[in-house]
Amino acid sequence: MTVRVVVADDQELVRGGFAMILDGQPDIEVVAEAGDGVEAVAAVREHIPDVLLLDIRMPRMDGIEAAGIVCAETRCRVLMLTTFDVDDYVFDALRAGASGFLLKDVRRDDLVHAVRVVAAGESLLAPTVTTRLISEFTSRPAARRVTGLDVLTARERQTLELIARGLSNAEIAAAMVVSEHTVKTHVSNVLSKLGLRDRVQAVIAAYESGLAVPGA
Repeated sequence: MTVRVVVADDQELVRGGFAMILDGQPDIEVVAEAGDGVEAVAAVREHIPDVLLLDIRMPRMDGIEAAGIVCAETRCRVLMLTTFDVDDYVFDALRAGASGFLLKDVRRDDLVHAVRVVAAGESLLAPTVTTRLISEFTSRPAARRVTGLDVLTARERQTLELIARGLSNAEIAAAMVVSEHTVKTHVSNVLSKLGLRDRVQAVIAAYESGLAVPGA
């Protein structure tokens, strides 16, 4: 199956470079390019891609607002791009529904891998971004608390807690002494019951609910 991608960045050379790398893959097709958030949203509506590679800082409409619209209206997965891993908007971008976050100096192979991972329904975060995401909760003692975890079984709650610690399905399976297939079922149930798009939102929910604690 071919992964359809829209590339959105206000820097033409950067946008063109990413598009060329991705379009050169046998299983990826760049269906459109966009120079700002408005164009990005329009391109997604027109071409219905699987993944939107989206810069955070752009004119007219920034990437956060664009991501929020795309994630609310479509099933397109959003992979955010930025120049700095300490971007002030990391948290807001993930809350908007982004499924991944990459630095613009990402290596060619890592860029291609990220698009494939996100298109497959997984989430992808650089370790520095995960650390920053968690630190947000350390500095926000009055953060909104997510409720409704009582709908989860004990095993599903344990799965959510391990997801929040950054464990992969294989690592969760080893920790819980179950098969990866069972873990995938637990993860799917957690996302479905809590109305979450992916593992990124699951991490956020775990910390906002108090199930996971920074530094624990």
